[in-house]
Amino acid sequence: MPDPQRTRGSYAKGIAKREEILERALEVVAREGMRGASVRELADAVGLSQAGLLHYFDSKEELFTEILRKRDEIDLAERLGAGTDVQEGLHRVVRHNSEVPGVVALFSRLSVDAADPQHPAHAFFLERGERLRASIAASFRRRQEAGEIPAAADPEVLARIVQAAADGLQLQWMLDPDLDMADTLDALFVALTRPSEDAS
Repeated sequence: MPDPQRTRGSYAKGIAKREEILERALEVVAREGMRGASVRELADAVGLSQAGLLHYFDSKEELFTEILRKRDEIDLAERLGAGTDVQEGLHRVVRHNSEVPGVVALFSRLSVDAADPQHPAHAFFLERGERLRASIAASFRRRQEAGEIPAAADPEVLARIVQAAADGLQLQWMLDPDLDMADTLDALFVALTRPSEDAS
């Protein structure tokens, strides 16, 4: 009969190793991009064979999906902390994204591939989008209550517009790195939050 304590210890070590892999892989992808971050190079970065690396993930696609999930975890902890205004938080995230082109390229490519419901990243992108829009919509509702935007505006629609703009700006920035994504997104928020004429 297996020793429960030993089993728990092995499980904890496996979780810790997976986290180490994701943190190191995120660094490699940020630096080298998706093309330069082959499974072999990611395995080398964490001192494993390719088979050893994929022992922790079902496929290369799942590995890349989990790298993006780890990126979101870090963004949430470091740039979107509790109490942070959504516009300010997005500004920080987008500004940071301009420093990690490989991660932006991975996100953009994987988001297209994830349109296939069978793709390992499909659920991740659906859930991520829902969380992001819910947060943005809540911010717009608060601004609505403060009379900063018209009462007739639909916060959910505005949230989709902001998400679409953020994703689209990343594609434009990959083609034209001189584009300031953060300032451009700020300009959209300014346009969407003009004081309501009927607020007085």
